[in-house]
Amino acid sequence: MSISQLILRSFKKNLKNYYLYVFALIFSVALYFAFVTLQYDPSIKEVKGSIKGAAAIKAASVVLVGIVSIFLLYANNIFIKRRSKEIGLFQLIGMTKSRIFRILSAENFMLYFGSLLIGIFLGFSVSRFIIMILFKIIKVDAMARLHFSYQALIQTLIVFGAIYLLIMLVNYIFIKKQTILGLFRVVSSAEEKIKKLSIWEIIIGLAGILLVGLGYYLSSKLFSGDFVTMQELFLAMIAILGSVIIGTYLFYKGSVSFIFHLIRKKKDGYLTINEVLSLSSIMFRMKSNALLLTIITTVSALAIGLLSLSYISYYSAEKQAANYVAADFSFAQPKDADKFKQQLDAHHLNYEERKIDVIQVEANLTDIMDTEAEGFTTNPSSMPLPVVSEQDVPGVDVSPEETVFTGYNDLLQKYMALKDSGRIEFNEKTEDIPQTFLGLKKEFIVSGYFTDGGIPAAIVDDSVFERLKTGLDPSIQRESSIFTGIQLKEDADLEKADQLFQEMDLDKTGMSDSRLQMSNEQKGNMGLIMFIVGFLGLTFLITSGCILYFKQMGESEEEKSSYTILRKLGFTQSDLIRGIRGKQLFSFGIPLVIGLSHSYFAVQSGWFLFGTELWTPMMVVMVIYAALYSIFGILSIQYYKKVIKEAL
Repeated sequence: MSISQLILRSFKKNLKNYYLYVFALIFSVALYFAFVTLQYDPSIKEVKGSIKGAAAIKAASVVLVGIVSIFLLYANNIFIKRRSKEIGLFQLIGMTKSRIFRILSAENFMLYFGSLLIGIFLGFSVSRFIIMILFKIIKVDAMARLHFSYQALIQTLIVFGAIYLLIMLVNYIFIKKQTILGLFRVVSSAEEKIKKLSIWEIIIGLAGILLVGLGYYLSSKLFSGDFVTMQELFLAMIAILGSVIIGTYLFYKGSVSFIFHLIRKKKDGYLTINEVLSLSSIMFRMKSNALLLTIITTVSALAIGLLSLSYISYYSAEKQAANYVAADFSFAQPKDADKFKQQLDAHHLNYEERKIDVIQVEANLTDIMDTEAEGFTTNPSSMPLPVVSEQDVPGVDVSPEETVFTGYNDLLQKYMALKDSGRIEFNEKTEDIPQTFLGLKKEFIVSGYFTDGGIPAAIVDDSVFERLKTGLDPSIQRESSIFTGIQLKEDADLEKADQLFQEMDLDKTGMSDSRLQMSNEQKGNMGLIMFIVGFLGLTFLITSGCILYFKQMGESEEEKSSYTILRKLGFTQSDLIRGIRGKQLFSFGIPLVIGLSHSYFAVQSGWFLFGTELWTPMMVVMVIYAALYSIFGILSIQYYKKVIKEAL
């Protein structure tokens, strides 16, 4: 048999084991090529003034190269170890290490560059679709065209060519270092198996649980006022990051074995076949994979957390715009409002107008506010507040001795929490006006120009309002005191009205605002981040899922003899598969659950910095991630089924 025939036969034999590796490689190449194509696409350059598209995508492509490189090197390491016996046999029949390396290099060349060409073709095919998704997310009105970039092609070939050379270097070093006897022992020595749980491992297990719990506790206190200065916040974040990562590593190193050991002890060692195949296998193997699982869990949590936060901001864009702009269009200058109304009338767009007189008054809020509110520098005993009359707010009726607040954002509530009731005082020039505080309403009735973006507005009786107007402090008054809100009667007219607003030469210092414009700007900024993080997260999900799948492939081959013995003892194929399902539930489920838990506490600690909604966007991200991740567990079960069938 010639070397060429040997290469082809070996290639065909191993191709069935590489199908998921090939899929992940094709997917990675396609995504990278599509990203680089975006960087050179003319349609991206057209909107370069509105988004930092090219720079952001270039940075993402660099991160993508790092993820793909680590995955390909790790996957190659798994496969070359699985073929160590084959390499040893080649040496036994007289082949030199150099010739064996050339055979493996030829196989890898066909597999790698074949996948590379397919990936480039698929990346080119979906590049227009990806641009359309990006434009849809960031609300950019531009035409997406199918564009082939030679710069992107050359860059992709250079990057993946360099990765291939690095893989070949790793393979060469592996073959050169191994002896014939060592090659036959590589697989058997790859996994560390523990027969007895020591006191030290119990300590490690408990320490892992305690460190993760400590990280969660600190994250829940991060923005609650317990950490005041920037230095304290920085140290707290470092402590959280360190305790969670180290705790996760120790959890895999000892906690899992410790917990499962307690379960086995509770059963007095009498385990069912399902428990033998699931609990025992996980106990003995997870420790040796602790570093790998820690990296997968940490990066998964990072991807889920960043995607959740960006989606929270994107999802909350309309609500935040509604909080800042208390109508479809808001004006602090009456002349700007009149000019805009003329445009609406000229284009026959129906609208409603609402005007509110807003004054700024110093108030003593000591009784309804925590006077030791950390991180908030304004003195609660003399705090400027926007004040409006009840006559300008439909549905609100207060007596001359009563005041109700309305409009308050979640971020400010974290630092300046208000009680449900109490006493306040408005500081007039001649005397203070005491009032009974009736509580806080969520509705925003004036624009952020009058409230500094989040300070609540006080609604008082009209007689009190007129009294306060006579003794105003000029130093704290706004340039304008009239809020004008324009609300369109038909939602279908909103885009046309917004276009008219953009075409007008209005004051751009925050005195004239469009709710739709503000919402679209936030969606554009956060949409690009969400787009990039989503694709990077998807790439990592695919690569990490493949790595875990490859590990399960190796374990199934190692345990094949055990399945043969169990089948001869009378256990049916269904009995074994039920145990395998339990094993995969733990193998894939534990990293997934811990990663979701880490991301939940990370998001929970500071989500209010990004938006107004938490649960819906976070749950959408987590459910989609978990569903895609579970696919690899299902594929692993299918592979185990094939191995079990071959066991007899």
